Amino acid sequence: MSSLSIGIVGLPNVGKSTLFNALTKKSVPAENYPFCTIDPSVGIVPVPDERLWKLSEFSKSAKTIPAVVEFVDIAGLVKGAADGEGLGNKFLSNIREVDAIVQVVRIFEDDKIIHVHGGINPVSDIEVINYELILVDEETVTKRISNLQKDVKALKKEAIFEHETLQKVDAHLKNGKLVNSMDLDEKEKVVVKMLTLLTFKPIMYALNKKAGGTNLDELGDARYQKLISFFEESHSQWVTIDANIENELKDLEGDEKEMFRTELGGKDDGINTLIKGGYKLLDLITYFTTGEDETRAWTVLRDSTAPVAGQAIHTDFKDKFIRAEVVATTDLLEAGSYGAAREKGKVRTEGKEYIVQDGDVIEFRI
Repeated sequence: MSSLSIGIVGLPNVGKSTLFNALTKKSVPAENYPFCTIDPSVGIVPVPDERLWKLSEFSKSAKTIPAVVEFVDIAGLVKGAADGEGLGNKFLSNIREVDAIVQVVRIFEDDKIIHVHGGINPVSDIEVINYELILVDEETVTKRISNLQKDVKALKKEAIFEHETLQKVDAHLKNGKLVNSMDLDEKEKVVVKMLTLLTFKPIMYALNKKAGGTNLDELGDARYQKLISFFEESHSQWVTIDANIENELKDLEGDEKEMFRTELGGKDDGINTLIKGGYKLLDLITYFTTGEDETRAWTVLRDSTAPVAGQAIHTDFKDKFIRAEVVATTDLLEAGSYGAAREKGKVRTEGKEYIVQDGDVIEFRI
């Protein structure tokens, strides 16, 4: 299974790199994940999951390997990126390669940290970035529509369908809307996916605040109300973080970390919420394999069948799949042993059609 990656984007000086540094402190050694790139702008970050550690303890495993998500630090965006301003072209090609986007939005006032547009206005910041992404997508769609003309005139059925779909997409973009907010059927989605449009990718917003600072959410500020209304209207996923605190605490663990977080005025670990949010954004679930050698969390897309899920372990698992022994993590832990779980009828034998559920412990038979 290839890695799934989330690009961190934002205007300059919103705390994007600080957030990336805090995330990468959590990163895990790449050698356990052969598909991952070794690149300073890429962090391989484990997905926090208590079930994994409980299973590892249950099996007395020698190794414990979490599921991971790749976070990619993408150069700060400026107005005019679509026309090549700043690092425009590099920025846009980097976004094209990720599966989802986390947009960092600053919600704190601080005279010492200049805001690129002179004042804090979260909705306006989001609009600047989204507008640049929309412009790039408009160009991609327009180019494809013009390339289809010949086949449309020749009355080729597939070309006509693609042309009609892309005209709908084009009208949506011209209205200043993201493609991920369109109501597309499965056939239309296939057409849109082929173009790797930037605004078709799922987007989550990370609201960056500053402990002890002037934060819009604490002021009950009109700009914050407007921001929340924007999220509700666009059905957007969002989390609140304090990238600076998380970065300062990145070398600490456990109780010590919590003590310092309280001293610094931070509330909770926004980073874990962000990682879990990213996992949800990509529509992923986790299943486990466990034994004395290792307990491991595997990542699959929601609604995957057992043979497809098995591919995460080895490509052969899909073709050679015979059956799978499945038990829910909670049932296995409550039973206390595989034998007891079997006696209670909690261990099931499933075939090729079985849809893997989040938290399944699976033993594949090939």
